[in-house]
Amino acid sequence: MDRRNFIQRFSLGTGALATGSFHTIHQSFKGQVDADPDNPRISADLVIAGGGLGGCAAAFSALRNGLSVVLTEETDWVGGQLTSQGVPPDEHLWIETHGSTQLYRDFRNAIRDYYRKNYPLRDEARAKEFLNPGDGTVSRLCHEPRVALAVLLDMMAPYRSSRKLLLLLQHKIVHAEVQGNKVMSLVAKNLLTNQSTRLTAPYFVDATELGDLLPLTGTEYVTGTESKAQTNELHAPEKANPVNNQAFTVCFAMDYLPGEDHTIEKPGDYDFWKNFTPKMNPPWSGPLLDLMYSNPRTLEPKVLGFNPEGKPTGDALNLWNYRRIINKQNFEQGFYRSDITLINWPQNDYLLGDIVEASEAEFKRHVENGKQLSLSLLYWLQTEAPGRPEGRGWPGLRLREDVMGTADGLAKYPYVRESRRIKALFTVLEEHVGADNRAMVAEGKTGMSAADFYDTVGTGYYHIDLHPSSDGDNYIDFKSLPFQIPLGALLPVRMDNLLPANKNIGTTHLSNGCYRLHPVEWSIGEAVGMLVSFVTRGELLPREVRQNPGHLTDFQSFIRSQGIDTHWPEG
Repeated sequence: MDRRNFIQRFSLGTGALATGSFHTIHQSFKGQVDADPDNPRISADLVIAGGGLGGCAAAFSALRNGLSVVLTEETDWVGGQLTSQGVPPDEHLWIETHGSTQLYRDFRNAIRDYYRKNYPLRDEARAKEFLNPGDGTVSRLCHEPRVALAVLLDMMAPYRSSRKLLLLLQHKIVHAEVQGNKVMSLVAKNLLTNQSTRLTAPYFVDATELGDLLPLTGTEYVTGTESKAQTNELHAPEKANPVNNQAFTVCFAMDYLPGEDHTIEKPGDYDFWKNFTPKMNPPWSGPLLDLMYSNPRTLEPKVLGFNPEGKPTGDALNLWNYRRIINKQNFEQGFYRSDITLINWPQNDYLLGDIVEASEAEFKRHVENGKQLSLSLLYWLQTEAPGRPEGRGWPGLRLREDVMGTADGLAKYPYVRESRRIKALFTVLEEHVGADNRAMVAEGKTGMSAADFYDTVGTGYYHIDLHPSSDGDNYIDFKSLPFQIPLGALLPVRMDNLLPANKNIGTTHLSNGCYRLHPVEWSIGEAVGMLVSFVTRGELLPREVRQNPGHLTDFQSFIRSQGIDTHWPEG
C-alpha cells in the first residue's frame, strides 16, 4: 500500500465499497433520523459504542470502505486512553516502522505535524523526524491529550461533513434489543438531556472501556482471573477469581513554578490515603504515598525519584520525566514557563474496588475515591514529598485543569486496564505469547517466537504488564514476544453481529496484559471495521470468514492492501 497523506486517503476513500456510497448513507441518516421527535431513530451500516482508540479505528476503516457509521462516546472527547483518560501511548521499540497499522503510524506522525504547524518549536526540535514533544521516557511520542483529540477530529471532519459519520458525544448505551443471536438495536441516552435515541444497524461494535454491551446484549463473557486448571497458563493462580481485575487510575497533569505556591486544599480523604498501605500478596513495599514501590519484575522494594527541576535523582527513575508531555526545551525560549507531565504512577493506582461489574452507583463511588487518591497524591507531592533542598514538599506544583479539559483537573474518565472479555471462538493464552511459557511449549528451542495464527489480522507487542489488582495481587510483569492478533479472538462464540474493539477480545487475564495497550487496541478496531466492510460486501457472517479458507485468504489480502500487517518481519 502506497503511503499517502491520511487525510487525503480518508477523504477519497479506498476499497470496493467506497464508490457510490454517498446516496445510501445520506438516505440512512437524513431519511430515518427523527421520524418521531419523541422517539428518534438513527440507522447506519455500523453502530460503534465507545469512542476510544479501538472505536475510532473501527470507524475509520469502515468509513474508508464506504459504510455509514454512528459512533457514540460517553465523554465529550474521542480518543479514550490517549485523551479522556490522559495516558500517553505505551508502545514498543519498533513502532515507527512496524508492529502497528499504517494508519496508526500516520496518526502518530500527524500529531508531530500538528506541533510543527502550530507550536513555536526550536529549529532542532522541528527538524527531528521522530519529534517527541515531551521527551517522556515511557514512549517515543509523549504529547498533550488535546493534540491527539484535534488530530482525531480532523480525521473525522470530512466524514462528519458528508454525513457518513454521525458522532454522538456524551451518549451512553443503556439498552439493547436482541433477537436470538442478533442485536437488533441499541438505545443511547444523551447524558446532558436524558433523551434516548434508538440506533439500528446490521452490525454493532462494542468499543466501550468496560465491555458494556456484553451484559446488555446477553453476549457470553468472562471477567477477572482464570485458574491454572482452566487455562494451564504458567503464571495463572490455582483458583479463579472473576472479581480480581487490575487497578484503574484517575490521571492528572501538572507543571512546576518554583517560588510560587499552588498547593490545593487538603483533600477530604488525605489522612486515609497518607496512611494507606496496600494489602497484597506478595507484600507492597510500604505506604502507597511514598517514592517507593514494588519492582514489577522482582516485587522487591524499588526506590523512585522525583525532581521537577530536572536535577539528577541518582539511579532512581525521575517520575517527573516518565510521562512528561511538554519538554519546554523543545520550544522557543520563554514560551513555556515549565515542563508539563501526566501523573499515571503506581501511587495513584486505585486498589479498593472493582469497577468491571460494578453498578452505576458503585462505579461512581469508586471513581470518586480514585479522584480523592489522585488529589491526595498531588497534595502529598506539594507538602510532604522529599527532594526539595529548602524542605519537604514542592508547593510550586500546579494542577493543570486546562490540559485535562475538566474543572477539577482530573481526567474525564478513569484509565481502565481490564474489562469484560468475550467468550471467543479462540482465546489467546499465555502459552501463545509469553516468553517463558513459549519456551516450555517449544521445549527450549532457540529462535523462539510467539504463536503463528493462521487467521492473523494484525500484529502488536508489549510485555505482559498487569498492575496490582482489586483483590490483592501485586504486579505480574514478565516478558512476551512480538505477537499476532487472531481473528478468532474477535468473534463471540454465539452472537452473529456484535464484535469487540477494545480490551474485550478473547484473551485471558494474563494475555490481556500485552493486548491492552494503545497500538494494539487501534489494530483490533481497524481490523474489525474492515471485517464489517468485508462481510457486508460478501453477504457473509463474520465467523464464516474464519471458517472458509478462501474467504480468510481474501480478507487477509484485503486488510494488507490497506496497511494492516498480518505478520512481523523476519528476524
